[in-house]
Amino acid sequence: MNLPLFRPPDDPGPNFAELLRRSGFENQASTGGSCADAKIPAVDYRHGTTCVALRYTDGVLLAGDRRATSGNLISHRSIEKVFAADRHSGVAIAGAAGPAVEMVRLFQLQLEHYEKVEGEALSLEGKANQLGQMVRQNLPAAMQGLVVVPIFAGYDVKLNEGRLFEYDVTGGRYEEAEHACTGSGSLHAGTVLKLGYRAEMDSGAVTDLAIAALFEAADEDSATGGPDPIRGIYPMVATITAQGYRRLDDDELAERTDALIARRRAQ
Repeated sequence: MNLPLFRPPDDPGPNFAELLRRSGFENQASTGGSCADAKIPAVDYRHGTTCVALRYTDGVLLAGDRRATSGNLISHRSIEKVFAADRHSGVAIAGAAGPAVEMVRLFQLQLEHYEKVEGEALSLEGKANQLGQMVRQNLPAAMQGLVVVPIFAGYDVKLNEGRLFEYDVTGGRYEEAEHACTGSGSLHAGTVLKLGYRAEMDSGAVTDLAIAALFEAADEDSATGGPDPIRGIYPMVATITAQGYRRLDDDELAERTDALIARRRAQ
């Protein structure tokens, strides 16, 4: 079978349906349609929210709730949204869970590879730029609904201070001086952080503030999961200081969450 030839005025161009029609396959072609007009069935995927980050005297703190949703259903009650990127940095993810976790794993590998090749860790500024490029590369998928919007935070060993960065879907990187939020509950969590944040807070104070922010977000946003004492599920919280990345134990988070609930009942 030879390829069909067309005169310039009759060339169907990149429209495959029109090519079929002009080649005599009207029954197989969609009448007057194009590939762009074809309806793509909705794909149900896991979606994770909400995450917050705060600076404090010794470094930075990352926290995230544990719920993942698929549409209006709860698909996972204890998903992890906070990851160590390397010893002195971490990433909190929001958005499409699958691409987000894949992005974090690749980011971890790139940082480890750089350190092995160069003999020293990439600067915190370089890490933030690298993650921004990865978010930018995900833009075609984001335009189809698979959005990934992380928060990057770490301890800058050269400046001896904690730093945190927000991103948009185009890979734009924005450094924040005090706190940052991402995810569907970020509006409510951000309000709590803005009202409760103070300069020179210690690790205990920022941990309580992060737990309170996620608690209020869960109270208003159905995609954000609140504490679940029955199943023993609490927000995931990690600190990054000069000593490195440390995830807080569930027992400590349970104690702090119970104290928050007791204060709310008293009010």
